[in-house]
Amino acid sequence: MSTPCGGKAICKKCIVTIGPESNEVLACQHKIQTDLTVTIPLTSRFFEQKILASGIETKSKFEHDIYKKYLKSGDHDQIYGVAVDIGTTTIVAKLIDMKDGSPLATESELNPQTIHGDDVISRIAFAQTDDKLNHLQNLIVECLNTLISRLCEQANIKSDLIYEICAVGNTTMNHIFLKFPIKQLGRIPFEAYSLDSQDRTLAELNLKINPSANIHTPPNIAGFVGSDTTAVTLAVDTNSNNENILIVDIGTNGEIVLAAGDKLYAASCAAGPALEGARITCGSRATQGAIEAVVINENDIDIDVIGRCRPRSICGSGLIDALAVLLNLGVIDSSGRFIERKKLQEILPEKILERITEKDGQPAFCIHSGDDQSILLTQRDIRQGQLAKAAIRAGIKLLQNKTGIDDSSLDKIYLAGAFGNYIRKESAIKIGLLPDVTPEKIHFVGNAASSGARIMLISSHARQAAKRLAKKIEYVEIANDPKFTETYTDSMLF
Repeated sequence: MSTPCGGKAICKKCIVTIGPESNEVLACQHKIQTDLTVTIPLTSRFFEQKILASGIETKSKFEHDIYKKYLKSGDHDQIYGVAVDIGTTTIVAKLIDMKDGSPLATESELNPQTIHGDDVISRIAFAQTDDKLNHLQNLIVECLNTLISRLCEQANIKSDLIYEICAVGNTTMNHIFLKFPIKQLGRIPFEAYSLDSQDRTLAELNLKINPSANIHTPPNIAGFVGSDTTAVTLAVDTNSNNENILIVDIGTNGEIVLAAGDKLYAASCAAGPALEGARITCGSRATQGAIEAVVINENDIDIDVIGRCRPRSICGSGLIDALAVLLNLGVIDSSGRFIERKKLQEILPEKILERITEKDGQPAFCIHSGDDQSILLTQRDIRQGQLAKAAIRAGIKLLQNKTGIDDSSLDKIYLAGAFGNYIRKESAIKIGLLPDVTPEKIHFVGNAASSGARIMLISSHARQAAKRLAKKIEYVEIANDPKFTETYTDSMLF
């Protein structure tokens, strides 16, 4: 069952019906006292998420010297490593031949911690005792052991041939993995227990690999900008030229890096769970049945659905497309408000007009009409989308203000992460999620965190470069900026 809010009764995504009266209740709040019949509707069921495993191939060249270290002490040359990206939502693991850095197998899984909430704030709130922190850490370790087992099966090798692991993640995931305290991450000033890179043995982390193996975690940057951002910045190689480069990892907690000449700045923005489908009436993650694209097609709209099956929901990329479509059609204005239907009758095609409806007394737009379920976008959903995109755009603007770089001065924008890889450039620009640049300047780099982890897995020189990079990046606490409220409010507009 889907539980985005971790049982706080906020997301309303775990609605079930209790028979025979078919009373609707929230599964996370209903106490079972007698035998009963429960019906789980499609909207509350958990479906496998679409996970992005591939990332940019880095141009940086580092010597594969870690292989040589194990070669000297071993009696064979079969030396493998695993590069891991521990995301808040998903965990991706790659089996790497340490000799030449080539990937041999990739496995991914939903982060099992999601049962305690979709976002890091929920995890921090849950792990207020040592026992609960240990529980979250065990969930990650068990997941990694499962992924390692599957990797070895794919490549037909034994797990004791794995001698090195490099794991990246946001600061919260990093701290949970290392069993560092995380309470302070949920309180102002949101300070990390440690920003330093770490190396651990199997005695400290119960992973099922070679007994003499080393587990490396690269440096974090700040309380909400972790080693995954360090890895992304390393992978896109911002130091190779003097361009103005913006890196955006869009998610529940968005991370932004702006390379202005030879200076680097980073910020974090709490976009909230709307882009992951939470708090959107018919929203979901990028699972089978989710609408992932919406486009105008002559006198109507067309949709693309993950899995090419019957639509069940709409995910973040579909939401961004839908907002852009409504703006282009004139169904909503720049403030996000629905235009009165009667004012659109002479402007819009009949098929589009038929999609304008109401739900619970508020205007809505029907993305898909089904016999058992229609996928609607309500006025409230549009506001949630605006809140999410405003948080990200405000963070970008404030970094631009700090560096004096306007939209026209940006040379490249790199979109990292699973979500960023699936959005349409034109839609993101149209709704004001990204700066007003030509689409040609926007480049998808996929799971660049995994690419960076792979570089650091095989090279001690890359690890040293990551340390220098993390120290060089200046973290900007945008919430403390006196112009934050004004910039955030302005960014709400389309």
